[in-house]
Amino acid sequence: MANTSNISPRPSVSIAELAAMRTRAHEVVSQNRAAAAAPSAQKVPPEFNSAQVAELCGIDRNKLEHRRRKGGLPDGREEARRRMFTLKEAQEWVLEYRHSKSKRGCIAAGQMPKAVVIAAGNFKGGVGKSTTAATLAQGLSLRGHKVLVIDTDPQGSLTSLMGVAPETLEDEDTILNVASGDAQTLADAIRPTYWSNIHLIGAAPRISGAQFHLPARAQKDGVKFWSVLSNGLDEDILDLYDVVIIDTPPALDYLTINAFYAADILMVPLPPSAMDFVSSTQFWDLFVDLNEEFAEYGMQKEYSFVNVLLSRVDANDTAAALVREWITEAYGKHLLPIEIPSTAAAKTAAAEFGTVYDATVAQQSARTYRRAYEAYERLIEITEDQLVRVWQSQGKE
Repeated sequence: MANTSNISPRPSVSIAELAAMRTRAHEVVSQNRAAAAAPSAQKVPPEFNSAQVAELCGIDRNKLEHRRRKGGLPDGREEARRRMFTLKEAQEWVLEYRHSKSKRGCIAAGQMPKAVVIAAGNFKGGVGKSTTAATLAQGLSLRGHKVLVIDTDPQGSLTSLMGVAPETLEDEDTILNVASGDAQTLADAIRPTYWSNIHLIGAAPRISGAQFHLPARAQKDGVKFWSVLSNGLDEDILDLYDVVIIDTPPALDYLTINAFYAADILMVPLPPSAMDFVSSTQFWDLFVDLNEEFAEYGMQKEYSFVNVLLSRVDANDTAAALVREWITEAYGKHLLPIEIPSTAAAKTAAAEFGTVYDATVAQQSARTYRRAYEAYERLIEITEDQLVRVWQSQGKE
């Protein structure tokens, strides 16, 4: 008979232990979120010096100073021999000088274009979807655009980046009431954020319930489950905002399908790694097959632009150059001429529940911040040009 006296008992982890671990994890998140926003435990928008405001306006600093003395625009304040402007003040200056790039300024008078909807998606996690969505929102708002961000990822990463703790949200603060049929419009779910000109429809783990509500409504009531989010973005919302940016879950599920159906522009972040590239091909396989099935129901979806964005690019990764060639060959004109670097500065910003646009003036002058900042600025510039083209096409229609 075998001697079993030295055999260890089968290891086990009880639900009670998992509950205790969950509690500790929540405490760590809360502590670090508060520390990142200390002393008020709320995120604070950045401020800008005269040179930065002039750069945002597309003018030189002397012209800004001359215009400031004439009055009629925010005066800022003197601080340590520098003139500083709040975020809201900087946005007022930008609107003065960049009217031709605005929703109302790029088409004939009397016409009212609608907000352009951008969906950030890729069914692989860790590629930078939420960071891309947040930086797009902040960068576009700094150019004078009014932005609504919608988080459809139950993890709520974009919600956290916008300064809202997902666990504080109720169902009516998310897309869940529209998904379940308890509301027809998303208007009541919209809330302001710490960043002026950006509003939020947040996400919390409970919005996973949409994965059950949407197919159930389709089976019971014949609801076109893929268009519920699009229908929730009613005319009043599309008139009020210039841009709607939707972050999606790392899966091609009911929520992602709704986001993609609502979108005019797709933004697909893709790191130059072999596994991420292979995953992206599978993503397009599923997406195209799904849309071909929807065509049987009269759904003919087209996009103004489809953008593949090289993200989290490590300059020291020698293998990345080969994968970049694959991506270039595969995606051709849809690959944006930008590489978002994986910098220590960007990682620090993420650890502080922010983006490079949340950085202070001192941080923004550091080399690593400038690398990331300039890459995102180029992304914003290209995206804004696409917005203008969509608005102009709306005017022609």
